[in-house]
Amino acid sequence: MKNLYNAIAGSGLLLISLAAIQAAPQYMADNAWHQARDEYFSGDAWRARMFERIGTDLDHIQDLAFYGDRIANTKRQVTELQGKLSAGKYDQPELDEVSSNLEKVVADNRLIERERDMLADDLNRVRDYRANHETWR
Repeated sequence: MKNLYNAIAGSGLLLISLAAIQAAPQYMADNAWHQARDEYFSGDAWRARMFERIGTDLDHIQDLAFYGDRIANTKRQVTELQGKLSAGKYDQPELDEVSSNLEKVVADNRLIERERDMLADDLNRVRDYRANHETWR
């Protein structure tokens, strides 16, 4: 019985070790992704493609885990808003809906802190756009 227990414990340790080895490259890739995102937002050139970038951030969240229709609907809305922003059009009701949906995604308890912070940053940019869209460039 003691040998069986040792074999099971050894197998468990092996599985944990393998999981840790696989997680290390993912963590490094995630760091690189976040670093590239931070660089994207340096300066003001990002403003013209803000909603496109928010869609990319939502894609990243969706790649980490399945979150259902809320993210898919929000991504569709931000794509539509990007088209309107590019055409110089402002749609406050749709913007408010995107803001509300993005806020719900940020409040999702399944998000890890780093990803929640990233989307909270996106939400703050949407709010800033709403408040200052006349001078947004």
